[in-house]
Amino acid sequence: MLAVDDDHVIRGLLEVNLEMEGHEVVTAVDGRDALNKVAADPPDLIILDVMMPNVNGWQVAERLKSDAATRNIPIIFLSARAMEADVRKGNDIGVESYVTKPFDPIDLMELVRRLLEERAS
Repeated sequence: MLAVDDDHVIRGLLEVNLEMEGHEVVTAVDGRDALNKVAADPPDLIILDVMMPNVNGWQVAERLKSDAATRNIPIIFLSARAMEADVRKGNDIGVESYVTKPFDPIDLMELVRRLLEERAS
């Protein structure tokens, strides 16, 4: 599992909640870091912030979804950008879900569980 957010508080919150659910978690501080970590060891699922320095979440998702080696990794966008156009853009890229901040960690963990189950079947 890869949790990507430039905010260390959100990154830490994701890491703690995912680990409490039994997931092995790797974190990344921005899009460039995320792409490097996916290339080194592709995760089962990615939780990805949209607004980040260097390479933003849109660019990361577009790159991963356009590559045959990574296109089937489920991506959850986790963003403060809550406009319908942003959600639509995420859908157009092919991400599996778009969650807006602030978010309910329990709901997010349920979404993670469901997407991992879908991927396994």
